[in-house]
Amino acid sequence: MNTPCVYIRASGQHGTLYIGVTSHLTARVIQHREGLIPGFTSRYRVTRLVWFETADTMEAAIRREKQMKKWKRDWTLRLIDATNPHWPDRAIDLGLVPATNGREQ
Repeated sequence: MNTPCVYIRASGQHGTLYIGVTSHLTARVIQHREGLIPGFTSRYRVTRLVWFETADTMEAAIRREKQMKKWKRDWTLRLIDATNPHWPDRAIDLGLVPATNGREQ
């Protein structure tokens, strides 16, 4: 998926969340999973892609990301629950295997 988008990763259902932005979601998911991006997501095993939204431009995606990072946690949980109520790894929608227990299958 080579489109600007905002995404949410989680350590598990209602677990630790990470909101990010990218222009290539599949590549970013792989980077996070392989620990190529040191920091928060690797430290807290935030491996599961639970939500994403495309944007027309990278600027629009960045604006949306900044907006969402100001939200209360409950708002973010409701957004995820509305489209992904059981929180499976949405990476399968991108042709990847789902992450399980913080590690790849």
